[in-house]
Amino acid sequence: MTGDADYGPKRTRRGRRPTGKKPAGGARAAARLGAVQALYQLEHNPDADPRHVVTEFRAFRLGQEIEGDLYAAPDQDLFADLVLGTIERVKEIDEKLVSVLAANWPLDRLESVLRAILRAATYELLARPDVPTAVVINEYMDVAHAFFDGAEPAFANGVLDKMSRELRGGPRK
Repeated sequence: MTGDADYGPKRTRRGRRPTGKKPAGGARAAARLGAVQALYQLEHNPDADPRHVVTEFRAFRLGQEIEGDLYAAPDQDLFADLVLGTIERVKEIDEKLVSVLAANWPLDRLESVLRAILRAATYELLARPDVPTAVVINEYMDVAHAFFDGAEPAFANGVLDKMSRELRGGPRK
């Protein structure tokens, strides 16, 4: 889980996404996928203005055809909330993530896309009580599966399950 994954959802050697691996869902799923990509970009460009990145994504990436794949139009408000809210609360989010990660898994050891997924999902668990816990976790598992073939989705699921119990208590609903 170290190193950097590709910027976009995974592709085979021929440049195509494996069958069934294109992130599914509608406008809210597209907003989550776009938010993870924007957070990845912001982590790798720490001097970038998050509002400018949101504007660029809205104009040039979200709901567009990219490398032959047509992406669903996202929920623009959710996209902006996820990106800007996560960035605004990143220190709080990172503290919460560190508290649920095993001692031998410091946050900076995680691959940057995985870190973006966990940050966005944690923000949503914290700030969006209108979204059921199970929906948050399931949606970000779809995003994780779009980027990773290995153990990362299961790892993310375990972290988010533990995080959801800490932040929202009880079983997934």
